Amino acid sequence: MRLVATEYLSFDGVFEEPGHWSGPWFNDEAGQFKYGELQEADAQLLGRKTYEGFAAAWPTMEGTGDFGDKMNTMPKYVVTSTLKKLDWSGSQIVKGDDVAEEVRKLKQKPGRDLLLAGSAQLFNALMKENLIDLYRFMVHPVVLGKGRKLFAGDIDQRALDLKESRTLGSGIVILEYVPAG
Repeated sequence: MRLVATEYLSFDGVFEEPGHWSGPWFNDEAGQFKYGELQEADAQLLGRKTYEGFAAAWPTMEGTGDFGDKMNTMPKYVVTSTLKKLDWSGSQIVKGDDVAEEVRKLKQKPGRDLLLAGSAQLFNALMKENLIDLYRFMVHPVVLGKGRKLFAGDIDQRALDLKESRTLGSGIVILEYVPAG
């Protein structure tokens, strides 16, 4: 599987709680993009906090159609050292002391994309290990001025090659990068 990190970002790099600030720019066009992204995926990789947010929302969300059906039924691999039981359908804990090695094993499974959303701590750990195959950023036209930034301060310089860019009518810019070289 290909590991695709897909992130909502404000213009100033904030990723925290996009449900609180991204709404004004999320329209049918953005929804179709996210639907297509989900259809290309066979599984999700989530950190504990993102898992808890998704698991609290998706199983009971109404009117989500095929998107919600897929979210609720696809395999979800959750990196956590604190949760012992996962209630959301299709969820399983990534076991082992070496998360990078466990993710390498997941990537060797047959299938299409393994989506990593949110999960900044996990994102940064996997970036450090060069395990992310595609970086997909949905940059929103808003400066928040505060909030958690996606990139940790201890990441070494990393060159990326732009594979695709797309501007949605709402002003969201979708940027897709692969590791350089």
